[in-house]
Amino acid sequence: LMFGVILASSGLLLMIERGILAQVGPPPPHPPAGPSRRDGRDSPAELELEVLRDTRNRTIRALCGQRSMPHSVWELPPGQRRTVLRHLLVSDKYRFLYCYVPKVACSNWKRILKVLDGALESVDVQGKMDHKSDLVFLGDMKPEEISYRLKHYYKFIFVRNPMERLLSAYRNKFGEIKEYQQKYGVEIVRRYRKNGGNSAGDDVTFSEFLRYLLDEDVERMNEHWMPIYNLCQPCAVRYDFIGSYERLHADANHVLEHIQSPSFVRFPERQAWYKPVTAETLHYYLCNTQRRLIKELLPKYILDFSLFAYPLPNITSEFCRQ
Repeated sequence: LMFGVILASSGLLLMIERGILAQVGPPPPHPPAGPSRRDGRDSPAELELEVLRDTRNRTIRALCGQRSMPHSVWELPPGQRRTVLRHLLVSDKYRFLYCYVPKVACSNWKRILKVLDGALESVDVQGKMDHKSDLVFLGDMKPEEISYRLKHYYKFIFVRNPMERLLSAYRNKFGEIKEYQQKYGVEIVRRYRKNGGNSAGDDVTFSEFLRYLLDEDVERMNEHWMPIYNLCQPCAVRYDFIGSYERLHADANHVLEHIQSPSFVRFPERQAWYKPVTAETLHYYLCNTQRRLIKELLPKYILDFSLFAYPLPNITSEFCRQ
């Protein structure tokens, strides 16, 4: 099944096998939000966005329309079905389902859900996010309740450049979170570094992290680096809207307007402590990582690149010399 899907992904696997890792694929990806023109004509950013969404929709229809692909959550193997159902958050009041993807602003979306449900006073309330309490998960419902909501509710997800998302997870979990350093970091260093037995797990290199991902079964990955395809199953769940991290506020406002949320509910601003992954940061990490590692890792995330219209990472020698 996976082999057939990859072959259908616009020839991306062939490009990987040939070592062609330059930016290929869709037109200018994920243009920034821009104001509408007063003369009624679309701005260049709006036209690029329209092309992007059309590319994404056509690719999803082509891949998900294949007979071998799952067309409902009930056609998924039990493990895959559990994963997607426990990532679908429910708002019965506003009749929507949101598939949360870690490292794609999911904490802020959970904050919004809690405000809409009355469990939180404001999206600006400070404090550590509780990712379980006061949230309703589709997986906790009965089969007939699940089917009804999948059929009748507005469904949306937000996606992000796969390599940028991986780098964000790496910097956050191994640079800041002691629990992840102890649970994953110690084992990664022990496994991939000579004489790494004394590490506290807080010095995992990006290359070691990628080697770990290469050896991991996708279905058993931690949700912070599991591919979006596996988390949200866009073939089994027909999403009404796919937002982009690159257009986070504009796309979030589109969703909030569609579900007719109260006017006082807005998408939160980025926290002051948050360290964003810039294009320069991503360039630095990718160009200081063995090309072989990235080349071998891409097939695991190929569906995220192709379905959501993200270009493959450019790690050519010429680009990395810049």
